[in-house]
Amino acid sequence: MAAKALDARALAALAANPGCRRRAILDGAGVDKASLAGALGSPSVFGQSQFAFTRGNAFEARVKADGGAELLRLVHEKLDRGAEPPAGAQVPDLSATGPEGRAARTSLALREATGSPGTWTLLDHPMLALDVAGSPAFLEPDAVVVHPDGGWTVVEIKSFPMLDGSADPAKVGAAARQAAVYVLALERVAARLDPAPRVRHRVLLVCPKDFSNLPTASAVDVRKQRAVTERQLARLTRIEEIADALPEGVCFSPELPAEELTAAVEAVPATYAPECLSACELAFHCRARSREDGAVTSLGRPVRAELGGLATVEDVLAAAHGEAGDPNDPAVAALRRAARLRTEALTTASSRTGRTTNTGTGTATDAGLSTATDAGVSAATAAEPGETTTDAGISRATPTRANRTTNAGTGETTDTRTSTATAAEPGETSADAGASRPTRTEASRATDTSTGGATDVWGGAATAGGPGGTIGAGRSGSVGGSGVSGCR
Repeated sequence: MAAKALDARALAALAANPGCRRRAILDGAGVDKASLAGALGSPSVFGQSQFAFTRGNAFEARVKADGGAELLRLVHEKLDRGAEPPAGAQVPDLSATGPEGRAARTSLALREATGSPGTWTLLDHPMLALDVAGSPAFLEPDAVVVHPDGGWTVVEIKSFPMLDGSADPAKVGAAARQAAVYVLALERVAARLDPAPRVRHRVLLVCPKDFSNLPTASAVDVRKQRAVTERQLARLTRIEEIADALPEGVCFSPELPAEELTAAVEAVPATYAPECLSACELAFHCRARSREDGAVTSLGRPVRAELGGLATVEDVLAAAHGEAGDPNDPAVAALRRAARLRTEALTTASSRTGRTTNTGTGTATDAGLSTATDAGVSAATAAEPGETTTDAGISRATPTRANRTTNAGTGETTDTRTSTATAAEPGETSADAGASRPTRTEASRATDTSTGGATDVWGGAATAGGPGGTIGAGRSGSVGGSGVSGCR
């Protein structure tokens, strides 16, 4: 498979994650990471849609229309107000055969423009060469402007909007890293001239204004991004050190079997971060492996930096629970304090909303339930309309209407949840406590609809009678239409 040439986006991604040895060796070897990700079973969705390409090209053509008049006006307004307004600018022809020819033609045009002070010069899509790991990488910025004083400025044109003068910070950061690569390449060209012209470290970012297609611009300082890119490129020139640590015969061809290819990729350590999702084709594969290993890098660089020497989620939890870690370590101390605060907060919340206490018996009951506990007997104490309540010291359960049926012929009401409850006929005497009689449980209650008598349960037997009826099974009394009277 032919090696894939590096471009500005790839170099900018290296600058965004300089510690990733996997990306460094794959880019240095020219491996097509998109094909590699597909062969590993984690296809990449990284890249731009066709719609974004079309919109970006249309916007760029509008910015550069009329010989770049609007673009030069923005450069003068944002970067060089002290110079003469660009009434007319030179736009040299940079066409040539192949990338090497275009790069040579660009160098010649830059030399000629620098030697003609007092005029503005616009280079549309110049070709720059940058040495990366011993081989040239050809880069194509959107535009380069030569100022009347001989200074060079990189122009980066993007299709994402600037709303009220500001844009998405993540997209601006990516554009700044990409522009820093062009600045670095321009400095290599300028170093070959005598005297060397000044390459400005403030680039011009041109974007649509608000939701229109009108261009607006902002100056972006890329000194930090340039320094990171230069340091990473210097590291790439020592890629042999990474290759020497690999097993003999390692190959990254997407045509290899999945198991062999996965082993080869895993032989090179990666440094995954959430930012990789927008910059690297292998991001999904690396994220899956990072989650399987429980690495805290999958939570983001800020979290990783705060945790110090704790590299996995398991180590973090063990340190928080006091099972491992040095108590004098600030990260461990902060985790344990956070764990204590969490426990206190949960305890306070549960004590306020989770349980209530019955002051009569001292028994604690969950407030979210509908039952109350009295003296060990579980009962629901809501009485239905017209029912006669029992002794205040007894906690009873009243079945819902859906669980009660009435025999129209006898007037007996039966709780369908338990055993049949028998209501006594008028004048009938209930059985003693030892008598064998169908009974209901403590949570049952029967009403004789012919007399209106209500029966409470005491001692396991339940019998209701009309006027003059008596109740046995541990207490006696008469049930009448006017109320309940009895003694124990």
